[in-house]
Amino acid sequence: GEGFDVRSTGDARIGFVGFPSVGKSTLLSNLAGVHSEVAAYEFTTLTTVPGVIRYKGAKIQLLDLPGIIEGAKDGKGRGRQVIAVARTCSLIFIVLDVLKPLDHKKIIENELEGFGIRLNKQPPKIYFKKKEKGGLNFTTTCTLTKCDQDQIRAVLSEYRIHNADVTFKEDATIDDFVDVIEGNRTYIPCIYLLNKIDQISIEELDLIYKIPHCVPISAHHHWNFDDLLEKMWTYLNLTRVYTKPKGQLPDYDSPVVLKDGRRTVENFCDTIHRTLMRSFKVALVWGASAKHAPQRCGKEHELMDEDIVQIIKKV
Repeated sequence: GEGFDVRSTGDARIGFVGFPSVGKSTLLSNLAGVHSEVAAYEFTTLTTVPGVIRYKGAKIQLLDLPGIIEGAKDGKGRGRQVIAVARTCSLIFIVLDVLKPLDHKKIIENELEGFGIRLNKQPPKIYFKKKEKGGLNFTTTCTLTKCDQDQIRAVLSEYRIHNADVTFKEDATIDDFVDVIEGNRTYIPCIYLLNKIDQISIEELDLIYKIPHCVPISAHHHWNFDDLLEKMWTYLNLTRVYTKPKGQLPDYDSPVVLKDGRRTVENFCDTIHRTLMRSFKVALVWGASAKHAPQRCGKEHELMDEDIVQIIKKV
């Protein structure tokens, strides 16, 4: 059959997840100008449809994933492939229909949770390491209110682990601890898009605005797209860095985009070319992260959004 995985291009990747016929394809074609098949019956989109938008100089790949149905994590429909592609995204848009009840949100969250995707969460601060011998060594740096040592020992014996170092650096739950032992969890930010707001009243809209991580839109009428893109940019947490060749003006058209909080000068060099660090001598930095302009920085220096960098090589 047709291929399902899409090659990752651009600086970030956003997946649209939702039930059939909530308007994912309409939203994608209006945002990116890509034609994904749109019709008024369920299950129109059968494979992944990629589109690319440029926003604030960054290229962002949008993926329209086929509709998720209940039981996707157990392999119903194209469910498993859909969620496997969703794991590789840097941000997930969960598209919901305003008129349909909110238990859809719960179902989709459960499907994603069952596949080891944690939405809008940080990885728990728990240190865990298996050992050859020496029994269990358990320490905490804070008081645990949500679980106790006996439960933790019970979980470890379930996994047949009898020698390990465990350190809790925050007040975490047992589920968080299981996530750390399993180790195959991905933590992805997520925005809920409530589509079809052209069919509800203003009072209902005010209520919707109070839901956290949520943006009401109308894909058909292009309403509230600015708000959506702005929020998308905040959640993606990208850093744009402009390059400056010696004796010329900075190149503002194509920034080097650093992602996932990796924003040192060394990451910047590796993004351009991995051999650049061998001849690296010093970087001149202009912008918010520099104390004075230009500041001479080593490879450890952390860059900020819209900094300008000139690399000086060893001779």
